Amino acid sequence: MGSMAAGGLLILCFLWALGSLRSDLLPSFDSLAIPLLQQQAMQFAALAAVSALIAVVRNAPWPKRRQLRSTVLIGLAFFVAPTLLGHFARDGVSSLMRVALYSLAPVFAVVLEPYIGRCPAVKGGLIAAMLAFTGTLCIFPVEAPRSFANAIDVGAMVLAVAIVAAANCGAVVLARELPSTASFAATTGAVAAAGLGLASAFTERAVWSWNIARPHLIWSAAVELPSMLLLFWLMKRMSAARMSIRFVVAPLIANVVGMILLRPPFDLRTGLGLLLIACGSGWLLFAREEEADKRSGSLHLNLD
Repeated sequence: MGSMAAGGLLILCFLWALGSLRSDLLPSFDSLAIPLLQQQAMQFAALAAVSALIAVVRNAPWPKRRQLRSTVLIGLAFFVAPTLLGHFARDGVSSLMRVALYSLAPVFAVVLEPYIGRCPAVKGGLIAAMLAFTGTLCIFPVEAPRSFANAIDVGAMVLAVAIVAAANCGAVVLARELPSTASFAATTGAVAAAGLGLASAFTERAVWSWNIARPHLIWSAAVELPSMLLLFWLMKRMSAARMSIRFVVAPLIANVVGMILLRPPFDLRTGLGLLLIACGSGWLLFAREEEADKRSGSLHLNLD
């Protein structure tokens, strides 16, 4: 893994951290004016349009046949399914608890990548992922489900995290096999925009006012679109396990920025959590890779 890839991942985490701090940085920004699924559909439509433009300018080839089916599957699994599961569990899982549950993504990625992906495992990767997860729990404690319905919501979020991790492993494999990252991003973005747009049409009341949509579009163009383009750029340069640390590093950055701006009380538990996240993430990002597993029992997902 090169220094450019590591730097790109840190920039991605910084952009994600800005997204989580949007209401603090821009108190007048009304992110609830547009329904969530419609917001996501608009973001992925922008990703598809910009990526398609890049692919056309570069005269890049597009996925065909089996690779096209795999690309559609990645779009549904990576973006549509987790978003819908999170939307389903929105009332039973708080935003802080979502952060804690999504910190399980590195654990899932480390476990699944030897079977789904083709990247060598990171030495001690599972220990590092567990350290980062434990550190996140120190900052964002997970509450026990209060009812059966609440347990279903939590289970839906855990399933969403597992799907994201598995889809990330498959996306890394496919991105390295496809000749163009731009056409890959355009196709998956179009699939995600269509899926979420359809879900929004059936479950939400759409808002098409330019005055309401304009601030969201400006924020999306400045922060969210670059982060999605960077995500696809990293797929050819980094394993899924290493990419998954964005789910713990972004909250780490957001917490540090929040401490600087808001100066909340700093206790030992928070300090320990930040230290564990930094150690686990650094270990997972910079540790050496193990030799490729040559055992006949190893399984890999064929996305051709």
